[in-house]
Amino acid sequence: MRERFGNTLYAMFVLAIAAAMAFLSTRFDIERDWSFDHRSSLGASSVALLGTLDAPVEVVSYASRKGTLRSLIADFVARYRRVKPDLALRFVDPDADPNAMRAAGITVDGEMDIHYKGRNERLKVLSETEFSNVLLRLSRARERIVAFLEGDGERQPMGKANADLGQFVGTLAERGVRAVPLPLANTGKVPDNTDLVVIANPQAKVPAAVASELVDYVDRGGALLWLLAPGEDNALDDLAALLGMRALPGTVVDGNGAAFGLGDPSFVAIEHYPPHAITENLVLTTLFPQPAALAQLTGSRWQMQSILRSSEQSWNETGHIPQAGEAADTIRQNPQAGEIAGPLDLAFALTRVSPRPDRREQRVAVIGDGEFLSNSFLGNGGNREFGQRVFDWLLGDDAQIHVADRSAPDRELKISQGGLTALAGIFLVVLPVLLAACGVLIWWWRRR
Repeated sequence: MRERFGNTLYAMFVLAIAAAMAFLSTRFDIERDWSFDHRSSLGASSVALLGTLDAPVEVVSYASRKGTLRSLIADFVARYRRVKPDLALRFVDPDADPNAMRAAGITVDGEMDIHYKGRNERLKVLSETEFSNVLLRLSRARERIVAFLEGDGERQPMGKANADLGQFVGTLAERGVRAVPLPLANTGKVPDNTDLVVIANPQAKVPAAVASELVDYVDRGGALLWLLAPGEDNALDDLAALLGMRALPGTVVDGNGAAFGLGDPSFVAIEHYPPHAITENLVLTTLFPQPAALAQLTGSRWQMQSILRSSEQSWNETGHIPQAGEAADTIRQNPQAGEIAGPLDLAFALTRVSPRPDRREQRVAVIGDGEFLSNSFLGNGGNREFGQRVFDWLLGDDAQIHVADRSAPDRELKISQGGLTALAGIFLVVLPVLLAACGVLIWWWRRR
């Protein structure tokens, strides 16, 4: 009786300890990352960034219920929640209301919308570097002022017409960028608090006084984004000469568009980008309807780098303007007419030391297409992402949190074909023979 009573008390004691441990595990977390170089935890720069965020962060993920994507996203965000408990994650099923998702601009399963202090930014790539950089940009409190030149038929920044930029400017507003009109013909001068001036495809010649002020603005160290179009007669030749570039005649056509299912050869799709801070890690395909090719002039005072380039099957068509549905093989390049074979540069990023007292880097971007940011084409591929990157770079918001590669050095096992054959022989022949021999030996030993 004494022994049974003792065993019963012991069993109850073990169960009580197990129940207490289970209860405490729901109240307290103790975790240790023993992976190589702590690759399963956040980097030091990400942890330091989270310490500077003094308000809650909400992450809305548009991930389907099917598959394991939601669990992957939850595990990834949990790394941040362990450091910042007021970071919340919420899932929305994109299959429940596809029309609403398309209207919201959701194009990738698992796309995340990150909110902080009334601002938000979209994220399509699940990585610590990209996620932390979004938080870094949202943490910058100062509102940026972007002035859009108006008065000569430019694309309207607040407009809802197909050719206007209202949807993209709305995206900028969510990121703390305020768009304002710039009627230079009336004001005569770019305001001093302007962070960036945008020239979005003027349809008429810009007055001489306005063109002169734009040149002076750049000479004073201002940031500029210039969106061009084929055959645009805008009277901004002095500005182009100051920047050391010019637009080639004609419209770029690209025979490589058939690989993307494009029926119009004047639509240029780009999936590979020249190396630059704007295009770093950009894996989305961008679409440019009837872009103009750009050329660099000799003797430029700027450091000029291409950020968009067409394929080798492209050229600047100066005669026949392709129509929708027309096959690219019906158009031929005519070198005698000044048509140049690709690859052709469609956009330049220009930098130089600013003449301002701070001597910081002055930045200008010239893109041979403005239609890609319009309400009609903004939702195609990576157009929105590329446009946001251009504005981030021009506004100086391209400072990145760099997370070093902390992958384990032994994650890949490389074996030659001879080694694979040897392993197969060991597991399929040698080991079965040894097991059979051991069985026979044991049987023989017992018989004796």
